[in-house]
Amino acid sequence: MKKNYLFSMLLLVTFTGFSQIITTTYRGAFAPAPAAMWTDIWTEYDPQNKVYPTPTVTISTDITTNTTWTAGNTYSLGGQIYVKNNATLTIEPGVIIRSTAPGAGLFITKGAKLMAEGTAASPIVFTSGYSEGNRSRGDWGGVILMGKGSYNINGGVNNIEGIAPTTDTQYGGGATPDDNDNSGSLKYVRIEFAGYTYGAAGSNTEINGLTMGAVGKGTTIDYVQVSYANDDSFEWFGGAVNCSHLVAYRGLDDDFDTDNGFSGSVQFCLAIKEPAIADSSDSNCFESDNNSTSTAGTSFTRAIFSNCTLIGPSYRATLPGGGALAIRHRRGAHLRRNTQLQVYNSIFMDFVDGLVVDGTTTITNATNNTLKFKSNIIAGTAAAKVAVKVESPATTFDVATWFTNNNNTSQTASAGLLTLPYNTTDGSLYTGLDYRPAVGSIALSGADFTNLGTDKFVSNAEFSLEVYPNPVVNSFKLNYSSSSNEDVKVATYDITGKLVESINVKYADINDQEMGNNYNAGVYILVLKQGDINKSVKVIKK
Repeated sequence: MKKNYLFSMLLLVTFTGFSQIITTTYRGAFAPAPAAMWTDIWTEYDPQNKVYPTPTVTISTDITTNTTWTAGNTYSLGGQIYVKNNATLTIEPGVIIRSTAPGAGLFITKGAKLMAEGTAASPIVFTSGYSEGNRSRGDWGGVILMGKGSYNINGGVNNIEGIAPTTDTQYGGGATPDDNDNSGSLKYVRIEFAGYTYGAAGSNTEINGLTMGAVGKGTTIDYVQVSYANDDSFEWFGGAVNCSHLVAYRGLDDDFDTDNGFSGSVQFCLAIKEPAIADSSDSNCFESDNNSTSTAGTSFTRAIFSNCTLIGPSYRATLPGGGALAIRHRRGAHLRRNTQLQVYNSIFMDFVDGLVVDGTTTITNATNNTLKFKSNIIAGTAAAKVAVKVESPATTFDVATWFTNNNNTSQTASAGLLTLPYNTTDGSLYTGLDYRPAVGSIALSGADFTNLGTDKFVSNAEFSLEVYPNPVVNSFKLNYSSSSNEDVKVATYDITGKLVESINVKYADINDQEMGNNYNAGVYILVLKQGDINKSVKVIKK
């Protein structure tokens, strides 16, 4: 039987969610010199003093039809603006969007799209409406994407935290999630001074710099910087969107927060912590839960993160102007509540703690190799916490051996790891720095991508799939076998990525299903999902 784990090259542009992780020889987010850093040109490390133009257009009503925000204008969000009614909001390169309205945000509802594609030379910027030197975390709400993908509790649906629940705040596909859903595209986008708390501090009523609720793989998230977030920089609640080239800069809480069955791939990330700022609930770089109660749910948080460079706060606090280290700064990675997150080929340096595996369910996942932490470097933690520790409950799990056996390495000092992660000579604490591996660094080698792709898409279940007849004149059937007896979802998409048909059937009935009678002539992609199994096949209708 032919087994295809990728779409044909013809379809990679439309179905970007099925692309694979790029293999590297180095660990961390950046290739060594002379290769340029992918953060060059489009990022901004002093948005507090960046001069932005005065708004020329105020947006005060929801967007219900296809709309374009054009270059040459600066837009102001007058409040919570919802893109709804399956409309598409297109934002042209170089457009600046500002706001001073408390809790203002751009909410992309289920079925709608945000097409915000800047360029390296002309990024799109969402930022504070206040003047230079007067901007603060939480000046406005943030960007919120809501999709139709998987969400592993509450019947598969949820609402954005802190806002009165309506259909406009709902995300998740319920009993029939579509993890190939498309909420649009964000490329070369900066989001600054966002994140708003709608209730009391610590009440889980915050939105983040970029909030992704059950966002599907049809969405593109690439080259996005979130700076000075008032909560998490990036947070995923379920869904399967793939992301790359993310920058989390001086956020209050966690840099990358994964919850509720998020299963996408994320590669090439930079995170930079500010010593004096931390959240009352503890600030981590990675914080990952399966869900708040550790239950198995309908799917696990099992996203892959690879090639991340994560700069903690502790060393910078020793530099002039660095600021005293806030007591709630904690871990490079806090993995808890039954998560099955997979972290590969990344650098964690100068965090108070390195890796924390927390709780019985998470320890079980580590023991069973469904929670993965492989080929990473932890450097610059305190001598008594060189690499890892285990938080509650007490356990016999030998986390140090597990850490070492998975090709991870640690070193007490972070010196010599990166070229110029700190500037100790001229007071430029955050600008003009070089996060590429230093000459002779252990980060120049040691990357390992063994089994990474199949770990993401395929469980231990044996399976085979073919479509017959193919090409097809009238209808076709499947020949599918699996060691699992879970229900099966089959979705068919046309060449543009439009959903043509979606069915959910019991495993015992899948091979009796007849499909395609009403399809027009053309090329289609059939996507089968059963539990952790995702399989795609090209079908040609004559």
